[in-house]
Amino acid sequence: MLRRAALSVLGVEPVGPYTLLRLRRGAIRPGVPGQLFMLEAPGRLLPRPMSLCLAPPGELGFLIDPIGPGTRALACLEPGDELGVLGPLGHGFRLDVERPLLVGGGIGIAPLPYLSERLGHPPALVGFRSEWHAEAAALVPRAEVVVEPTLVTERLPEEPWDVLACGPEPMLRALRRLAPSAQLAWEAPMACGYGACYSCAVELDGEWQRLCVEGPVLSGGLR
Repeated sequence: MLRRAALSVLGVEPVGPYTLLRLRRGAIRPGVPGQLFMLEAPGRLLPRPMSLCLAPPGELGFLIDPIGPGTRALACLEPGDELGVLGPLGHGFRLDVERPLLVGGGIGIAPLPYLSERLGHPPALVGFRSEWHAEAAALVPRAEVVVEPTLVTERLPEEPWDVLACGPEPMLRALRRLAPSAQLAWEAPMACGYGACYSCAVELDGEWQRLCVEGPVLSGGLR
């Protein structure tokens, strides 16, 4: 159920170059892996869209890459601070798959720990730009890790798997060619989270998809 609430910060922990922001769950439900939450960064005009990373009892955990003013503000929160949260939003991953293989790239691994938990810890393949970034792979059970210049698409098994993936656009477009039925969680700048502003619209196969409404998870590229 969609809700907006002010949640208190339980912890802010470094994970390589990323930050794991742990919030008291309160009235917000974790939803389906891959759905979005809008986090209202203190002092920032627009909230920031985040996928849920971890959902232990009573908590919501978000993996943040502090590369801009909004995400840096989130990473600088301290225990006891309060944060406005809206969610869950959009469509997450379908969990009715027979042979799941999780694939992630960089900060795109954010939804994979929660997804892995819901699917019973299937195999995963995750890629990073450096060994420092790859420290985040510890959050994903049964993860095979590759580091640039090796790409995750080079390590995809030949036998058929049900691919569920999140990562940078070039990786997702390559996966569309290699695994046409894959469920792909796309990323784009987002301002509202409920389809009004169209800032998160991406063009796929000649059609515009609002990731906060039709996505962010699209099957075979399209829902």
